[in-house]
Amino acid sequence: MLRSPALPEAARLRPGDVVRLGAHGMRTRPLRAVLSALGIAIGIAAVVAVVGIPASSQRALQDQLDRLGTNLLQAQPGQTFGGDDAKLPVTAVPMAQRIGPVTAASGTGRTGQTVRRNDQVPADETSGLSVLAARPDLLGVLEGEVASGRFLDDDTPGVVLGSVAATRLGIDRPGRLVWIGGKWFTVVGVLRPMPLSPEIERSVLVGWSTAERDFGFDGHPSTVYVRAVDSAVEAVRNVLGRTLNPEQPNEVNVARPSEALAAKRLTESSFSALFLGLGGVALLVGGVGVANTMVISVLERRREIGLRRALGATRRQVRGQFLAESVLLSGLGGLVGVLVGVAVTAGYAASRQWPAVVPVPALLGGVVVAMVVGAVAGAYPAVRAARLAPTEALA
Repeated sequence: MLRSPALPEAARLRPGDVVRLGAHGMRTRPLRAVLSALGIAIGIAAVVAVVGIPASSQRALQDQLDRLGTNLLQAQPGQTFGGDDAKLPVTAVPMAQRIGPVTAASGTGRTGQTVRRNDQVPADETSGLSVLAARPDLLGVLEGEVASGRFLDDDTPGVVLGSVAATRLGIDRPGRLVWIGGKWFTVVGVLRPMPLSPEIERSVLVGWSTAERDFGFDGHPSTVYVRAVDSAVEAVRNVLGRTLNPEQPNEVNVARPSEALAAKRLTESSFSALFLGLGGVALLVGGVGVANTMVISVLERRREIGLRRALGATRRQVRGQFLAESVLLSGLGGLVGVLVGVAVTAGYAASRQWPAVVPVPALLGGVVVAMVVGAVAGAYPAVRAARLAPTEALA
């Protein structure tokens, strides 16, 4: 009995061959490949930016806190039992300086005056600015910096502008005049931004003795700033109210500005979850686009698939070809998306004067996630292509 000759075994495709086959499908339809990869790129770019921007914000916050310190305490008058506004004693600042772990203390006081660029501006147009009496050591306690000019001293009859006040008044250098309490005052300095003391940024500062002489300031501080040893901040916080106002300690509100700054940044970053969800939706849409492209590719290349099967290609090889094409398509989109996401993060961080930070896992994860999406999206079209019989495909 004659035996039929054994069929030759199908050659195994090496990984490089599979990759070349997948790339061939992309090269033959470049426009469709670009449009499909675009959806993946948008999704990955959104995810990378959503991860990178909060990371940059967090680094900027940490840098600010490291530079300004977290050992600053702020005490302000609260309210009396009758609901009236309380006052801090005139001796509040010297009393704060007597606390052992306190390294420095100073204060400001409300003068009740308003500031205007000139005497022709209506009195009710205050631009949201306050006029505060300030002690000469205030800038040292707040660790602030003068952008131009100098700060107040006991013999200075002029004023110093906070950064926001300078912007609203349209004054960027010393030597200009402002109208306060029916008198002209010369601007002797402009301060740099002070994130831990936003009330100073929105204020015009005059000397303590000048406020008492020209505005009838009563000498009661409206805010006392205290710097303490880092390890004793909470201990000082617990005794500060009783020290400033021993008779009515409940009328003193003590706060730690660094906590408010951190809470503000946390609130701003809470939107990250929303944008992360939008990035996920974009990624899903991109995956659907890849799947749609691969299904159409299978339908258009039926004759190619049939010819390959007739020449000995196995179902596994056909399946691998289309799966590789899908993964390459998504990987390309993921790589472009990572680059775009990094560019968006760097641009936004630069506009806010933050250090640009993009976690490495986000970069690697972006490409990996894109390829996983491509594998999932291409699974069904690949299986469908492998199931085509040579006679059916060539018909």
